[in-house]
Amino acid sequence: MLWHAVIEAGPRGVLDGVSALVAAGLTGFTVPAVRVSVPRGARTVRAAGIDVRQTRRLRPSDRVGAGVPRVWPWIAAVRGALWARTDREAATLLAMAVQQRITTAERIGVALLDVRRDRRRRFVEMIVLDLIGGAQSLGELDFAGMARRHGLPEPDRQSVRRGRDGRIYLDVVWEAFGVVVEIDGIHHAFAQNLVNDALRHNAVTLHNASVLRLPLLGLRVASEAFFAQITEALVAGGWTPSNVIRPAGPHPQNV
Repeated sequence: MLWHAVIEAGPRGVLDGVSALVAAGLTGFTVPAVRVSVPRGARTVRAAGIDVRQTRRLRPSDRVGAGVPRVWPWIAAVRGALWARTDREAATLLAMAVQQRITTAERIGVALLDVRRDRRRRFVEMIVLDLIGGAQSLGELDFAGMARRHGLPEPDRQSVRRGRDGRIYLDVVWEAFGVVVEIDGIHHAFAQNLVNDALRHNAVTLHNASVLRLPLLGLRVASEAFFAQITEALVAGGWTPSNVIRPAGPHPQNV
């Protein structure tokens, strides 16, 4: 299907956006039509299931040298996000491309520098910065934005600890305050994951860290209650919110 699309578009056409990512191995993301880009001035065709567009952004160096004609994955990720129907679709695409190791957040960031004007550029830049910081799923991306709005300090995301059976990867960590937040997607409800998560939770707790569980559903329907708990844990660990001024000198109870 992908070969058919570029052949129909002519010798100067290349797969672009999501279609180029699919050709590079992306799974789980579908679009109604195969996107093919051609240089400005090239002829375009109309065919069922093929979306051929002229663009000034297409350069010879954008094209992969082997296989079905397509742009490099990091370029495709940027364009796919800019062309997405919604911001959430754009964020999902970027997270999936990095999570499935089709490309890296750093390469996407470099490709984004070539985009001077676009209504979604600032949004895509924010998502890419979160991905570079370590957010590897859409739930973690949502959490990062909410944490900023609640005035929380910047965490150390995707931290690695050593456990009895090897490395333990933690979603969100504030090392300085001994607070860990684990964001649980629907896959955490599976029996095997439930047991593994409990063992990981206990191992971290034994090393004097507070572990808070944040179900993805909770992030959607009860975010204020969960962030109140996170704030409480951070304050207990020694963090001072910017809107709270601690009294100077000894605590009154200690005088």
